[in-house]
Amino acid sequence: MDLKDKKVLVIGLARSGLAAIKVLHHLGAEITLSETKPRDQLPEADELESMGVKITDQSIPVFEEKYDLAVKNPGVPYRAPTIMKLKENGVPVITEIELAYRVSKPQHFMAITGSNGKTTTSTLLYEILHRAFGEKAHLCGNIGIALCEMVMDYNLFENEGHWFALEVSNFQLVDIDEFRPEVATIINLSPDHIDFMGGLDNYYKSKTEVYRNMRDDDEFILNTDDKTLLDYVSRYPVKCKVNRFSLDRDDTDSYISDGYIYIRGEKVMPLSAIKLVGKHNVQNVMVAVAAAKAAGISNEIITQAVSEFKGVEHRIEFVRELDGVRYYNDSKGTNTDATVTAVKSFDRGVILLVGGFEKGLPMDELRQNLGSVKQVIGYGACGERLVRELAPDSGILVTTLDEAVAKAREIAAAGDTVLLSPTTSSFDQYSCFEERGDHFKELVNSL
Repeated sequence: MDLKDKKVLVIGLARSGLAAIKVLHHLGAEITLSETKPRDQLPEADELESMGVKITDQSIPVFEEKYDLAVKNPGVPYRAPTIMKLKENGVPVITEIELAYRVSKPQHFMAITGSNGKTTTSTLLYEILHRAFGEKAHLCGNIGIALCEMVMDYNLFENEGHWFALEVSNFQLVDIDEFRPEVATIINLSPDHIDFMGGLDNYYKSKTEVYRNMRDDDEFILNTDDKTLLDYVSRYPVKCKVNRFSLDRDDTDSYISDGYIYIRGEKVMPLSAIKLVGKHNVQNVMVAVAAAKAAGISNEIITQAVSEFKGVEHRIEFVRELDGVRYYNDSKGTNTDATVTAVKSFDRGVILLVGGFEKGLPMDELRQNLGSVKQVIGYGACGERLVRELAPDSGILVTTLDEAVAKAREIAAAGDTVLLSPTTSSFDQYSCFEERGDHFKELVNSL
């Protein structure tokens, strides 16, 4: 990809935008950064200007200028008028992942997407890859490390053959063009990001972009237990090899039988090696193991990595036990399906803390799966609606997470579980789900 002296517009900074700029600068591009924040609020401003980057705003005239390429931050809505203006003018708009892919020598990309379980699955896959391939294995993508950072750190302009456990969100899949993983999966599909995508169909369709460019010898790992996913795969057919798996049947390519995981009929590892709680985590492990087998990794390495894997922060993360009450941080539960999964991990006595930014997600499925929930406490911008729809007669409404934790502590009895699983994003009161989860843990540990 020849970018020398090409005019490139980078839309939105953050970590991925800065990483993209460094790649573009390395390749000799003429870079303009379009940012909502003024220059004096950008800590990176001096560094950017030392690279010759022109910093400007996000007004329409900026997007009417002539560019050879635009690189869009995943957080910028793909249907925004500014993006539409670029496309109307014939400017190619790509993602940071697409940029990294195009400028790199051949690598081994293993792409993990889906509505829930991406981080757990990607992290476990990385642990397996790292045991097998050492320093040539990397974890990046939507997990918080931009792929362009890997390009710069490991000089992937010239070096090849690295292995990537790449978590990809639908935001990152919108506007990919040539990106092609060797192994990919959509773990599951459930309602999310309706506000960003403009509808469920757009959201589900965007996930199928992960396998659009895959070829005959690549492998797509298909969850046959997910009816919505099967529907979209039938609408947008997979053109590479498919490894069909199920947790409930044994007539698929990969399955569970006699307490063991079988991948394409091969007995790989015992379920007893899995330390994570919940059926959903068996699914996550199954996907990671199938991807590892596609990479040719031995059963011994896979089993050892799985047996030592304790999960990821902010996903049904045990915080502490106090007076017989256990506290769990599931701040990464940013949609209703994730919260359903979390509450189903416990049998009874759950005091559920929900709330945050209003995404407009329907609560029907969650309302039907509250069997283990003893009390619902709502907080934040959408707290009132969630209490009204989930527990209109008995729910408790507060304003902040601090108040929610205090109220949970007040009503919890020995044997209960206090579970933060918000069902939505954090942007009403926090910058990200990590900040929300960290705050929850601070509150719990100070009780």
